[in-house]
Amino acid sequence: MTPIELLKSYKGKVFDNSPSPFTKWLAPTVIDASEGRIVFEFTVRPEWLNPMHNIHGGVTAAIIDDVIGTMMFSLGEDSFYTTINNTIDYFSVAKAGDKITAETQIIKKGKQFVHAECEIWNPDHTRMIARGTSNLFKTSLQK
Repeated sequence: MTPIELLKSYKGKVFDNSPSPFTKWLAPTVIDASEGRIVFEFTVRPEWLNPMHNIHGGVTAAIIDDVIGTMMFSLGEDSFYTTINNTIDYFSVAKAGDKITAETQIIKKGKQFVHAECEIWNPDHTRMIARGTSNLFKTSLQK
């Protein structure tokens, strides 16, 4: 089964078969998956909150980085892409129990570098919580 077939087989379910232990811990539900585009839904958990009881910016950044990584996994290449940098803009908050949706896309893919974007929204797309962009570098696949 290819990576994209694996992701599609989890549509509507928690993606608990990821090769990434961190993705398993985040426990995303697959909403949509196609080559180069992933949509995951998360339920904000109490341990993800800052002292103001809002989703912690570090958790938001980690979700953005992880979902972009899963999108790169969806390409099914015999390479690994490592994150060079992340730039994240925060626009709103989410509370424990809230559903949030992370949507990714590739902006530009070259031979060695990829520029990708991830947006985190409330479920009805009326409030963007954060937007992140990332540059990734193609490396050899090593485990």
